[in-house]
Amino acid sequence: MSTIKILLGPMRVPFLILTPACVSLGVGSAVWTTGEVRVLFVVLALIGALSAHISVNSLNEYFDYRSGLDLRTKRTPFSGGSGVLPQNPDKAGHALIMGLVSFALTGVVGIYFIHVWGWRLLPLGLIGLFVIVFYTIWFTYNPLLCLLAPGLGFGILMVMGTDFVLTGSYSCTAFVASLVPFFLVSNLLLLNQFPDVVPDRSVGRRHLPITLGLKRSSLIYGAFLLLSYASIALGVHLHYLPRFSLMGLLTIAIALPAFAGAYRFGKNIERLIPYLALNVLVVILTPLLVAVGLFLG
Repeated sequence: MSTIKILLGPMRVPFLILTPACVSLGVGSAVWTTGEVRVLFVVLALIGALSAHISVNSLNEYFDYRSGLDLRTKRTPFSGGSGVLPQNPDKAGHALIMGLVSFALTGVVGIYFIHVWGWRLLPLGLIGLFVIVFYTIWFTYNPLLCLLAPGLGFGILMVMGTDFVLTGSYSCTAFVASLVPFFLVSNLLLLNQFPDVVPDRSVGRRHLPITLGLKRSSLIYGAFLLLSYASIALGVHLHYLPRFSLMGLLTIAIALPAFAGAYRFGKNIERLIPYLALNVLVVILTPLLVAVGLFLG
């Protein structure tokens, strides 16, 4: 493996595209409710969000390797980690340092914005830091926490946090917008757990595909898809989102086959992979389309 790939591997760089998609919702919410934002604050918000994402990815890589899980997992393009540490065990410390440094950077950005806007941002920031640290070592051993934590982090915390640092206040628009990635990102991790049921069970993890089975978990996946689109429609109906945000409903055309594939092929990893890809498209494109709607007003 190339040196750059080894060094950047624990970040899971291809997956970092999720962060700007979610941050864009917070920026769009701020623009729609206030009319203007500070470019510097947008950049700092994105840096803080990216560093948080890098931190949780790197720590996940480190703890999965230390637990032996990576050595038992059959990787897919969407699950099973980067594969860097099993091939380069001496880089485990590097992954840990990367996770801690990016965690500290997230905290520094948060402290700056608390200085700017005051203590009301503090609870959101503390919850976010808590989720980063405990996701792999605690949340993955509780079915409900494992389901909701990703959506909490990338949805409610990231979207509402971005909106707050740009406006100095919390808004119903940001909350409604945050529900879209709340359900979709929780779904992203839920479906990506399907190929890892056997190795995850072997190290004591207890997420929904383990505790409920793949068929029932796929029904929850479908319910969360429905709730994400209902959030958009209801938000527009209640005037918390502009009509242009209904563009987010366009991804239903991708979501329906993704759900059908998850239900039919949950136990067949090879046949499931194309539907994992469709799910990624849904998770990325839907927030972006809603954000475009917010920008258009």
